[in-house]
Amino acid sequence: MTILKDIILQLFFAHMPFVMYSVYYRDQSKNYTQKFIAITSMICLFISMTFGASVVSGYFYDIRYTIMFFGLIFGGLQTGFALLAEFVLYRFYIGGDGTFIAMVIMLVTFTGSFLLYRIYQKSERKSLVLLLAGMFFSVTPLLFVYLENPQSVIHNLSFHLLVIPMQNLVGCWLLITLFRKAVTDKELYISYGQHERVRAISHVAASLVHEVRNPLTAVKGFLTLIRDGVTDRGRIERYIEICMSEIARTEYILSEYLAISKPIGDKQEPTDLEELLRITKDVMSPYANMHNVLLEISHPPEPVWILANPDKMKQVLVNFIKNAVEACAEVPHTRGKVTLRLQVAARKVTLTIQDNGVGMTEEQAKRLGSIYFSTKSSGTGLGMTFSYQAILSFGGTVNVQSEPGAGTKFTIRLPVYTRDVEAREGVEA
Repeated sequence: MTILKDIILQLFFAHMPFVMYSVYYRDQSKNYTQKFIAITSMICLFISMTFGASVVSGYFYDIRYTIMFFGLIFGGLQTGFALLAEFVLYRFYIGGDGTFIAMVIMLVTFTGSFLLYRIYQKSERKSLVLLLAGMFFSVTPLLFVYLENPQSVIHNLSFHLLVIPMQNLVGCWLLITLFRKAVTDKELYISYGQHERVRAISHVAASLVHEVRNPLTAVKGFLTLIRDGVTDRGRIERYIEICMSEIARTEYILSEYLAISKPIGDKQEPTDLEELLRITKDVMSPYANMHNVLLEISHPPEPVWILANPDKMKQVLVNFIKNAVEACAEVPHTRGKVTLRLQVAARKVTLTIQDNGVGMTEEQAKRLGSIYFSTKSSGTGLGMTFSYQAILSFGGTVNVQSEPGAGTKFTIRLPVYTRDVEAREGVEA
């Protein structure tokens, strides 16, 4: 039972970088950094060595070699040397009869880890390299300890033949395989998310072409009349005034479109949701008109403040409105309608987005926001995944009600941001 406990404990420590990555980068639109790998690996190495298994006084066994190899693969040589320095300092601090042989083993395993790291980077059969690494990390310490103190190995043979190989073989394979899979999925999510955003913006841009063409046509017509010799001064001034009004309208449409399509930042700040809603409505109205869908909004006359990333929130609104418009466009012989209602009550901001489109089944509604799930045949689902994660990162919730053929209603709730909250947080800090 003690042996099993030691194995499970060390395997748990081996998973710490993977768990930390999954928690910290869950809602992030970026992947890990070398600094993150270095910090998590050093924490894991410290805890692992602190609670290492021991059957002979002064000799400690843990997953130090696995963590060292992990740090080299994902953090590079600098991280590897930082972990090596940490090990040397902490092992001298722990002390014991096995200190010298531990340093010799680490020198050999670190050199071997570097060679295996170079092979791993170039190899297509990475699982095989991980298996070889686990075997190397198991055999090397066993061999050196036997040469230095054979009786300690012989008297605890089951421990040396079971615990050490299990910790290193399983720990090395699980940690690096799971972490690599998580990193690959995050890279795909980021890549597809960027593609999904570009596609959404390009669809909106296509509708803006039609919207901008109308005022330009009007301006062209009135300028033609002026060029053709209209002599009435009052009429000329009226024509010029109309032209200026149409040009101003075009500038407004384009500036709001640029505000929506600019790169997304990371910082959260006090954000007026009422203003964002109006801006997004103006940008998405041409897209709705192109699909013969009526877009209506209802909001308080005063600003509605939330703590959020304004760029992300704009993209969230674009994603929800775009999906609602497209759902309405799929219903034949019916004038589509999308209604957005913004309300504030009980220190909560509630935004409802309702459409009379095709609707969804209960199963589809439950899966919304899951990565790569989409109700559209040509969709990736990453637009909704991004939106759900963004709302959660703002401390909000999303609820969906839908029936096939009866439309869909999304209810987004976010905490109200007030200055007294900011002041309280400043005092607590």
